[in-house]
Amino acid sequence: MFTSNIGRLRFFLYSLGLAVAETVVIVICIVSTIGFEGLINSGPGPARQGMAGAVLVASLIFVALRGNIASRRTRDANGRRWILWAYIALSAVYALLQAGVLLVVKFDDPESIPGGLNLLALSIFGLWCTILWAKPIAGSNIDELTDVFDFDGPLPAPARAGRTAAPAAPRAAVSSARIPPAPQPFGRPRPAGFGKRGI
Repeated sequence: MFTSNIGRLRFFLYSLGLAVAETVVIVICIVSTIGFEGLINSGPGPARQGMAGAVLVASLIFVALRGNIASRRTRDANGRRWILWAYIALSAVYALLQAGVLLVVKFDDPESIPGGLNLLALSIFGLWCTILWAKPIAGSNIDELTDVFDFDGPLPAPARAGRTAAPAAPRAAVSSARIPPAPQPFGRPRPAGFGKRGI
């Protein structure tokens, strides 16, 4: 299940499901530690360490899950490995910075939220789009279509193979029937035997 290739549609749906699940888990981490009221009223520092640690661990788990589906999608589309590793590394850095922002942010001071976090999120989204739209070398992926639409029975053989295989036998028969005879020498045939007159 966690090693098979996935196509575009499944990669999009898995990514959407993981994003929703990560948001829910982060909300649960905040509520179960200090709560939203405690987060807003508390100042940056040790009071938020438990909450920030829980958010960081949960985010890194989801980074690993997103890296898994991204690697399967990259393998399916024969994509470039450096895009995959950049996506995973930047996602891990984003998770670390996100937990750090929750640890030090001042809600009465909007300037305390660093703007570089948004640029990093845009970079991750660009890499995600690159992985999503990557095309396999051979064209469309027939396995993705059969997984989504669940066709019954075996797939038909390609028509081109049937067309080339069928006329092969008649062509072989025609070519063997039209073999020209071996060329004959000019003039009288030479007598068999030794010498000029033979035996």
